[in-house]
Amino acid sequence: MKNIKLETDKQFIKELDEKVNREETFSSWDLFSMAYQTELTNISPNFGELHALNYLSHIDFLPHQVETAKQAIQDMNGRAILADEVGLGKTIEAGLILKEYLLRGLVKKILILVPASLVNQWARELNEKFFIPAVPYRKNYQWSQHDILISSIDTAKRSPHREEILDIDYDLILIDEAHKLKNHQTQNYKLVRALKKKYCLLLTATPIQNHLIEIFNLVSILKPGHLGSYDSFIKEYGNDRNKIKQNAMLRKLIQKVMVRNTRKNTSLNQTSRKIETVRVDFSKIENDFYQQLSTSIQPLSTFAKITLLREICSSREACYLSLQKMSKEQETKELIDPLLKEIEGLPHHSKAKKVIELIEHHKDEKVIIFTEYRATQLYLQWYLQQHNITSVPFRGGFKGGKKDWMKQLFKNHAQVLIATEAGGEGINLQFCNIMINYDLPWNPMRLEQRIGRIHRYGQEKDVYIYNFAIKGTVEDHIMSLLYEKINLFQQVIGQLDDILAELDINNLESELYSIYTSSSSHGEAKIKLDNLASIIQNKNNELHNEEQSYGYN
Repeated sequence: MKNIKLETDKQFIKELDEKVNREETFSSWDLFSMAYQTELTNISPNFGELHALNYLSHIDFLPHQVETAKQAIQDMNGRAILADEVGLGKTIEAGLILKEYLLRGLVKKILILVPASLVNQWARELNEKFFIPAVPYRKNYQWSQHDILISSIDTAKRSPHREEILDIDYDLILIDEAHKLKNHQTQNYKLVRALKKKYCLLLTATPIQNHLIEIFNLVSILKPGHLGSYDSFIKEYGNDRNKIKQNAMLRKLIQKVMVRNTRKNTSLNQTSRKIETVRVDFSKIENDFYQQLSTSIQPLSTFAKITLLREICSSREACYLSLQKMSKEQETKELIDPLLKEIEGLPHHSKAKKVIELIEHHKDEKVIIFTEYRATQLYLQWYLQQHNITSVPFRGGFKGGKKDWMKQLFKNHAQVLIATEAGGEGINLQFCNIMINYDLPWNPMRLEQRIGRIHRYGQEKDVYIYNFAIKGTVEDHIMSLLYEKINLFQQVIGQLDDILAELDINNLESELYSIYTSSSSHGEAKIKLDNLASIIQNKNNELHNEEQSYGYN
């Protein structure tokens, strides 16, 4: 104790004595009152309660969102994977956690890394809903200039940005679409792992897509060593994702850092999905061309044949562009040129005509149409215009600002938004409740992403989904033998990942292409598809009878 040197502020003591002796006020009542109220604001009478809820009364939080925020803060110490299914409000949960930490004075410097197309959307949500002054990164900014900065991870990982970011001590890091960090050898992963951070939130609807090591990589960003070393983890559990279900200890370890809410276990089930299959007949001339195309392109690769047949089921324009490109190759020119002449004489596409009927049936209601092909998107926009139906496009080539503009035009002016697959991720359209899957994706998880754009937190109406297919074509085979037979549209989609993992199928879309590649005829392909559907259906029944207790449920 003798070695402790105490220093006193003699000037302050002198001034204090003088004010006391003269009975003067130390500050104005207004300043004292403001300081007092500020302190009351920062005091949390019960650390278990969320103080932020008192300041966000305009947001109608769902019970699972509040509980998730509490769990992330209290049980996980601000280092958590928020892994709710698509549309359950992971952004809302993350915003609530950020607000709580800011009010408690526990964080100041925050970096939010999201896909480039979502930077402005995140800034808008945090500012307008949570009153958090988050700023999108701009070229002339210094990384240390703003306390709460939002950027794309692609920008952040490039020099000189990377070096500047790694030199900053962040209080909190937030990563959206965190499943894109599943590979520990990528630059994205290495950047996020190296960031200096006190708290960290990882948002993803698919924490494990194919292999068990993916969850190890994500957890290692949050808590290095929590699941052991890379080598010890592989030795103990291997790379089979089913080990989460089979191994109770591994399940408990993951539950300490991950929260996953499913649609069936939340109050979001108040709005339902009404799904209808719309089978369309080709006109005679269209059907004749489809059969001619199917016969004529036999010498081509299986991939090229499937692509052309899928394209003609979408639009003559999509198929025409592919045929035109093939005709430039000398070895296929003689085969393709007659098809080009035939396709030029086709009428308007039968599916496009059916779209007009549906939209006119839902008069004055907002409709989103998904197509696989940009050529089809342009054709549909022109065709709708001929019928006095207003529409706007949405595709991956648009920069963030243009995507925001298209969304606003759709919300405030146009009746229809025509989106390619880029619209299946990130854009929120709760003000729309009608979707037309003009082209059905061969990966059902992409279908779930699409539906999640409108069937999500904030949707107040039942959602209507119309799935199109041309009768007797390759897309009809997929519709009837895969989607419908296993009732994928309504029951299985939420656990398809688990089913495919049990069957050791890493990618369903690749599996379908493999079936067509190895088949000598459409009949043989249909039989193989039927077998695959039966296997998936049986596995779904098995899982349904077991206890549904995956580590992240």
